[in-house]
Amino acid sequence: MSGNDALREQLETKKAELMARLDRITANLRRGLEADSKERAKQMEDSEVVDALGNEAREEIAKISAALQRIESDEFGICTECGVKIHPDRLAAYPYAEECIECAEFAERRRSIP
Repeated sequence: MSGNDALREQLETKKAELMARLDRITANLRRGLEADSKERAKQMEDSEVVDALGNEAREEIAKISAALQRIESDEFGICTECGVKIHPDRLAAYPYAEECIECAEFAERRRSIP
């Protein structure tokens, strides 16, 4: 099994786990609210947290899907910003990285400027 095949399998497994989590989150959000006002307030608060977790799962699923697409097109491991190879240690830690560490840090600094 090549490195990309192993990585593809790892990403597909992670994506399946996230999809299952997202299904549970969606089911949780669809359940009815209690009539008791204190319990209803607690449920609404919990729903906001669960919804935020759902959004995180959707974002991660999108990143994994993009990485799988890059594997299929032989563009995986190449920075989408500058075109250099992404360091293997970065990919090992963050397998759906789109940018090399330098471009990712630059983008982060740019986002933090008021």
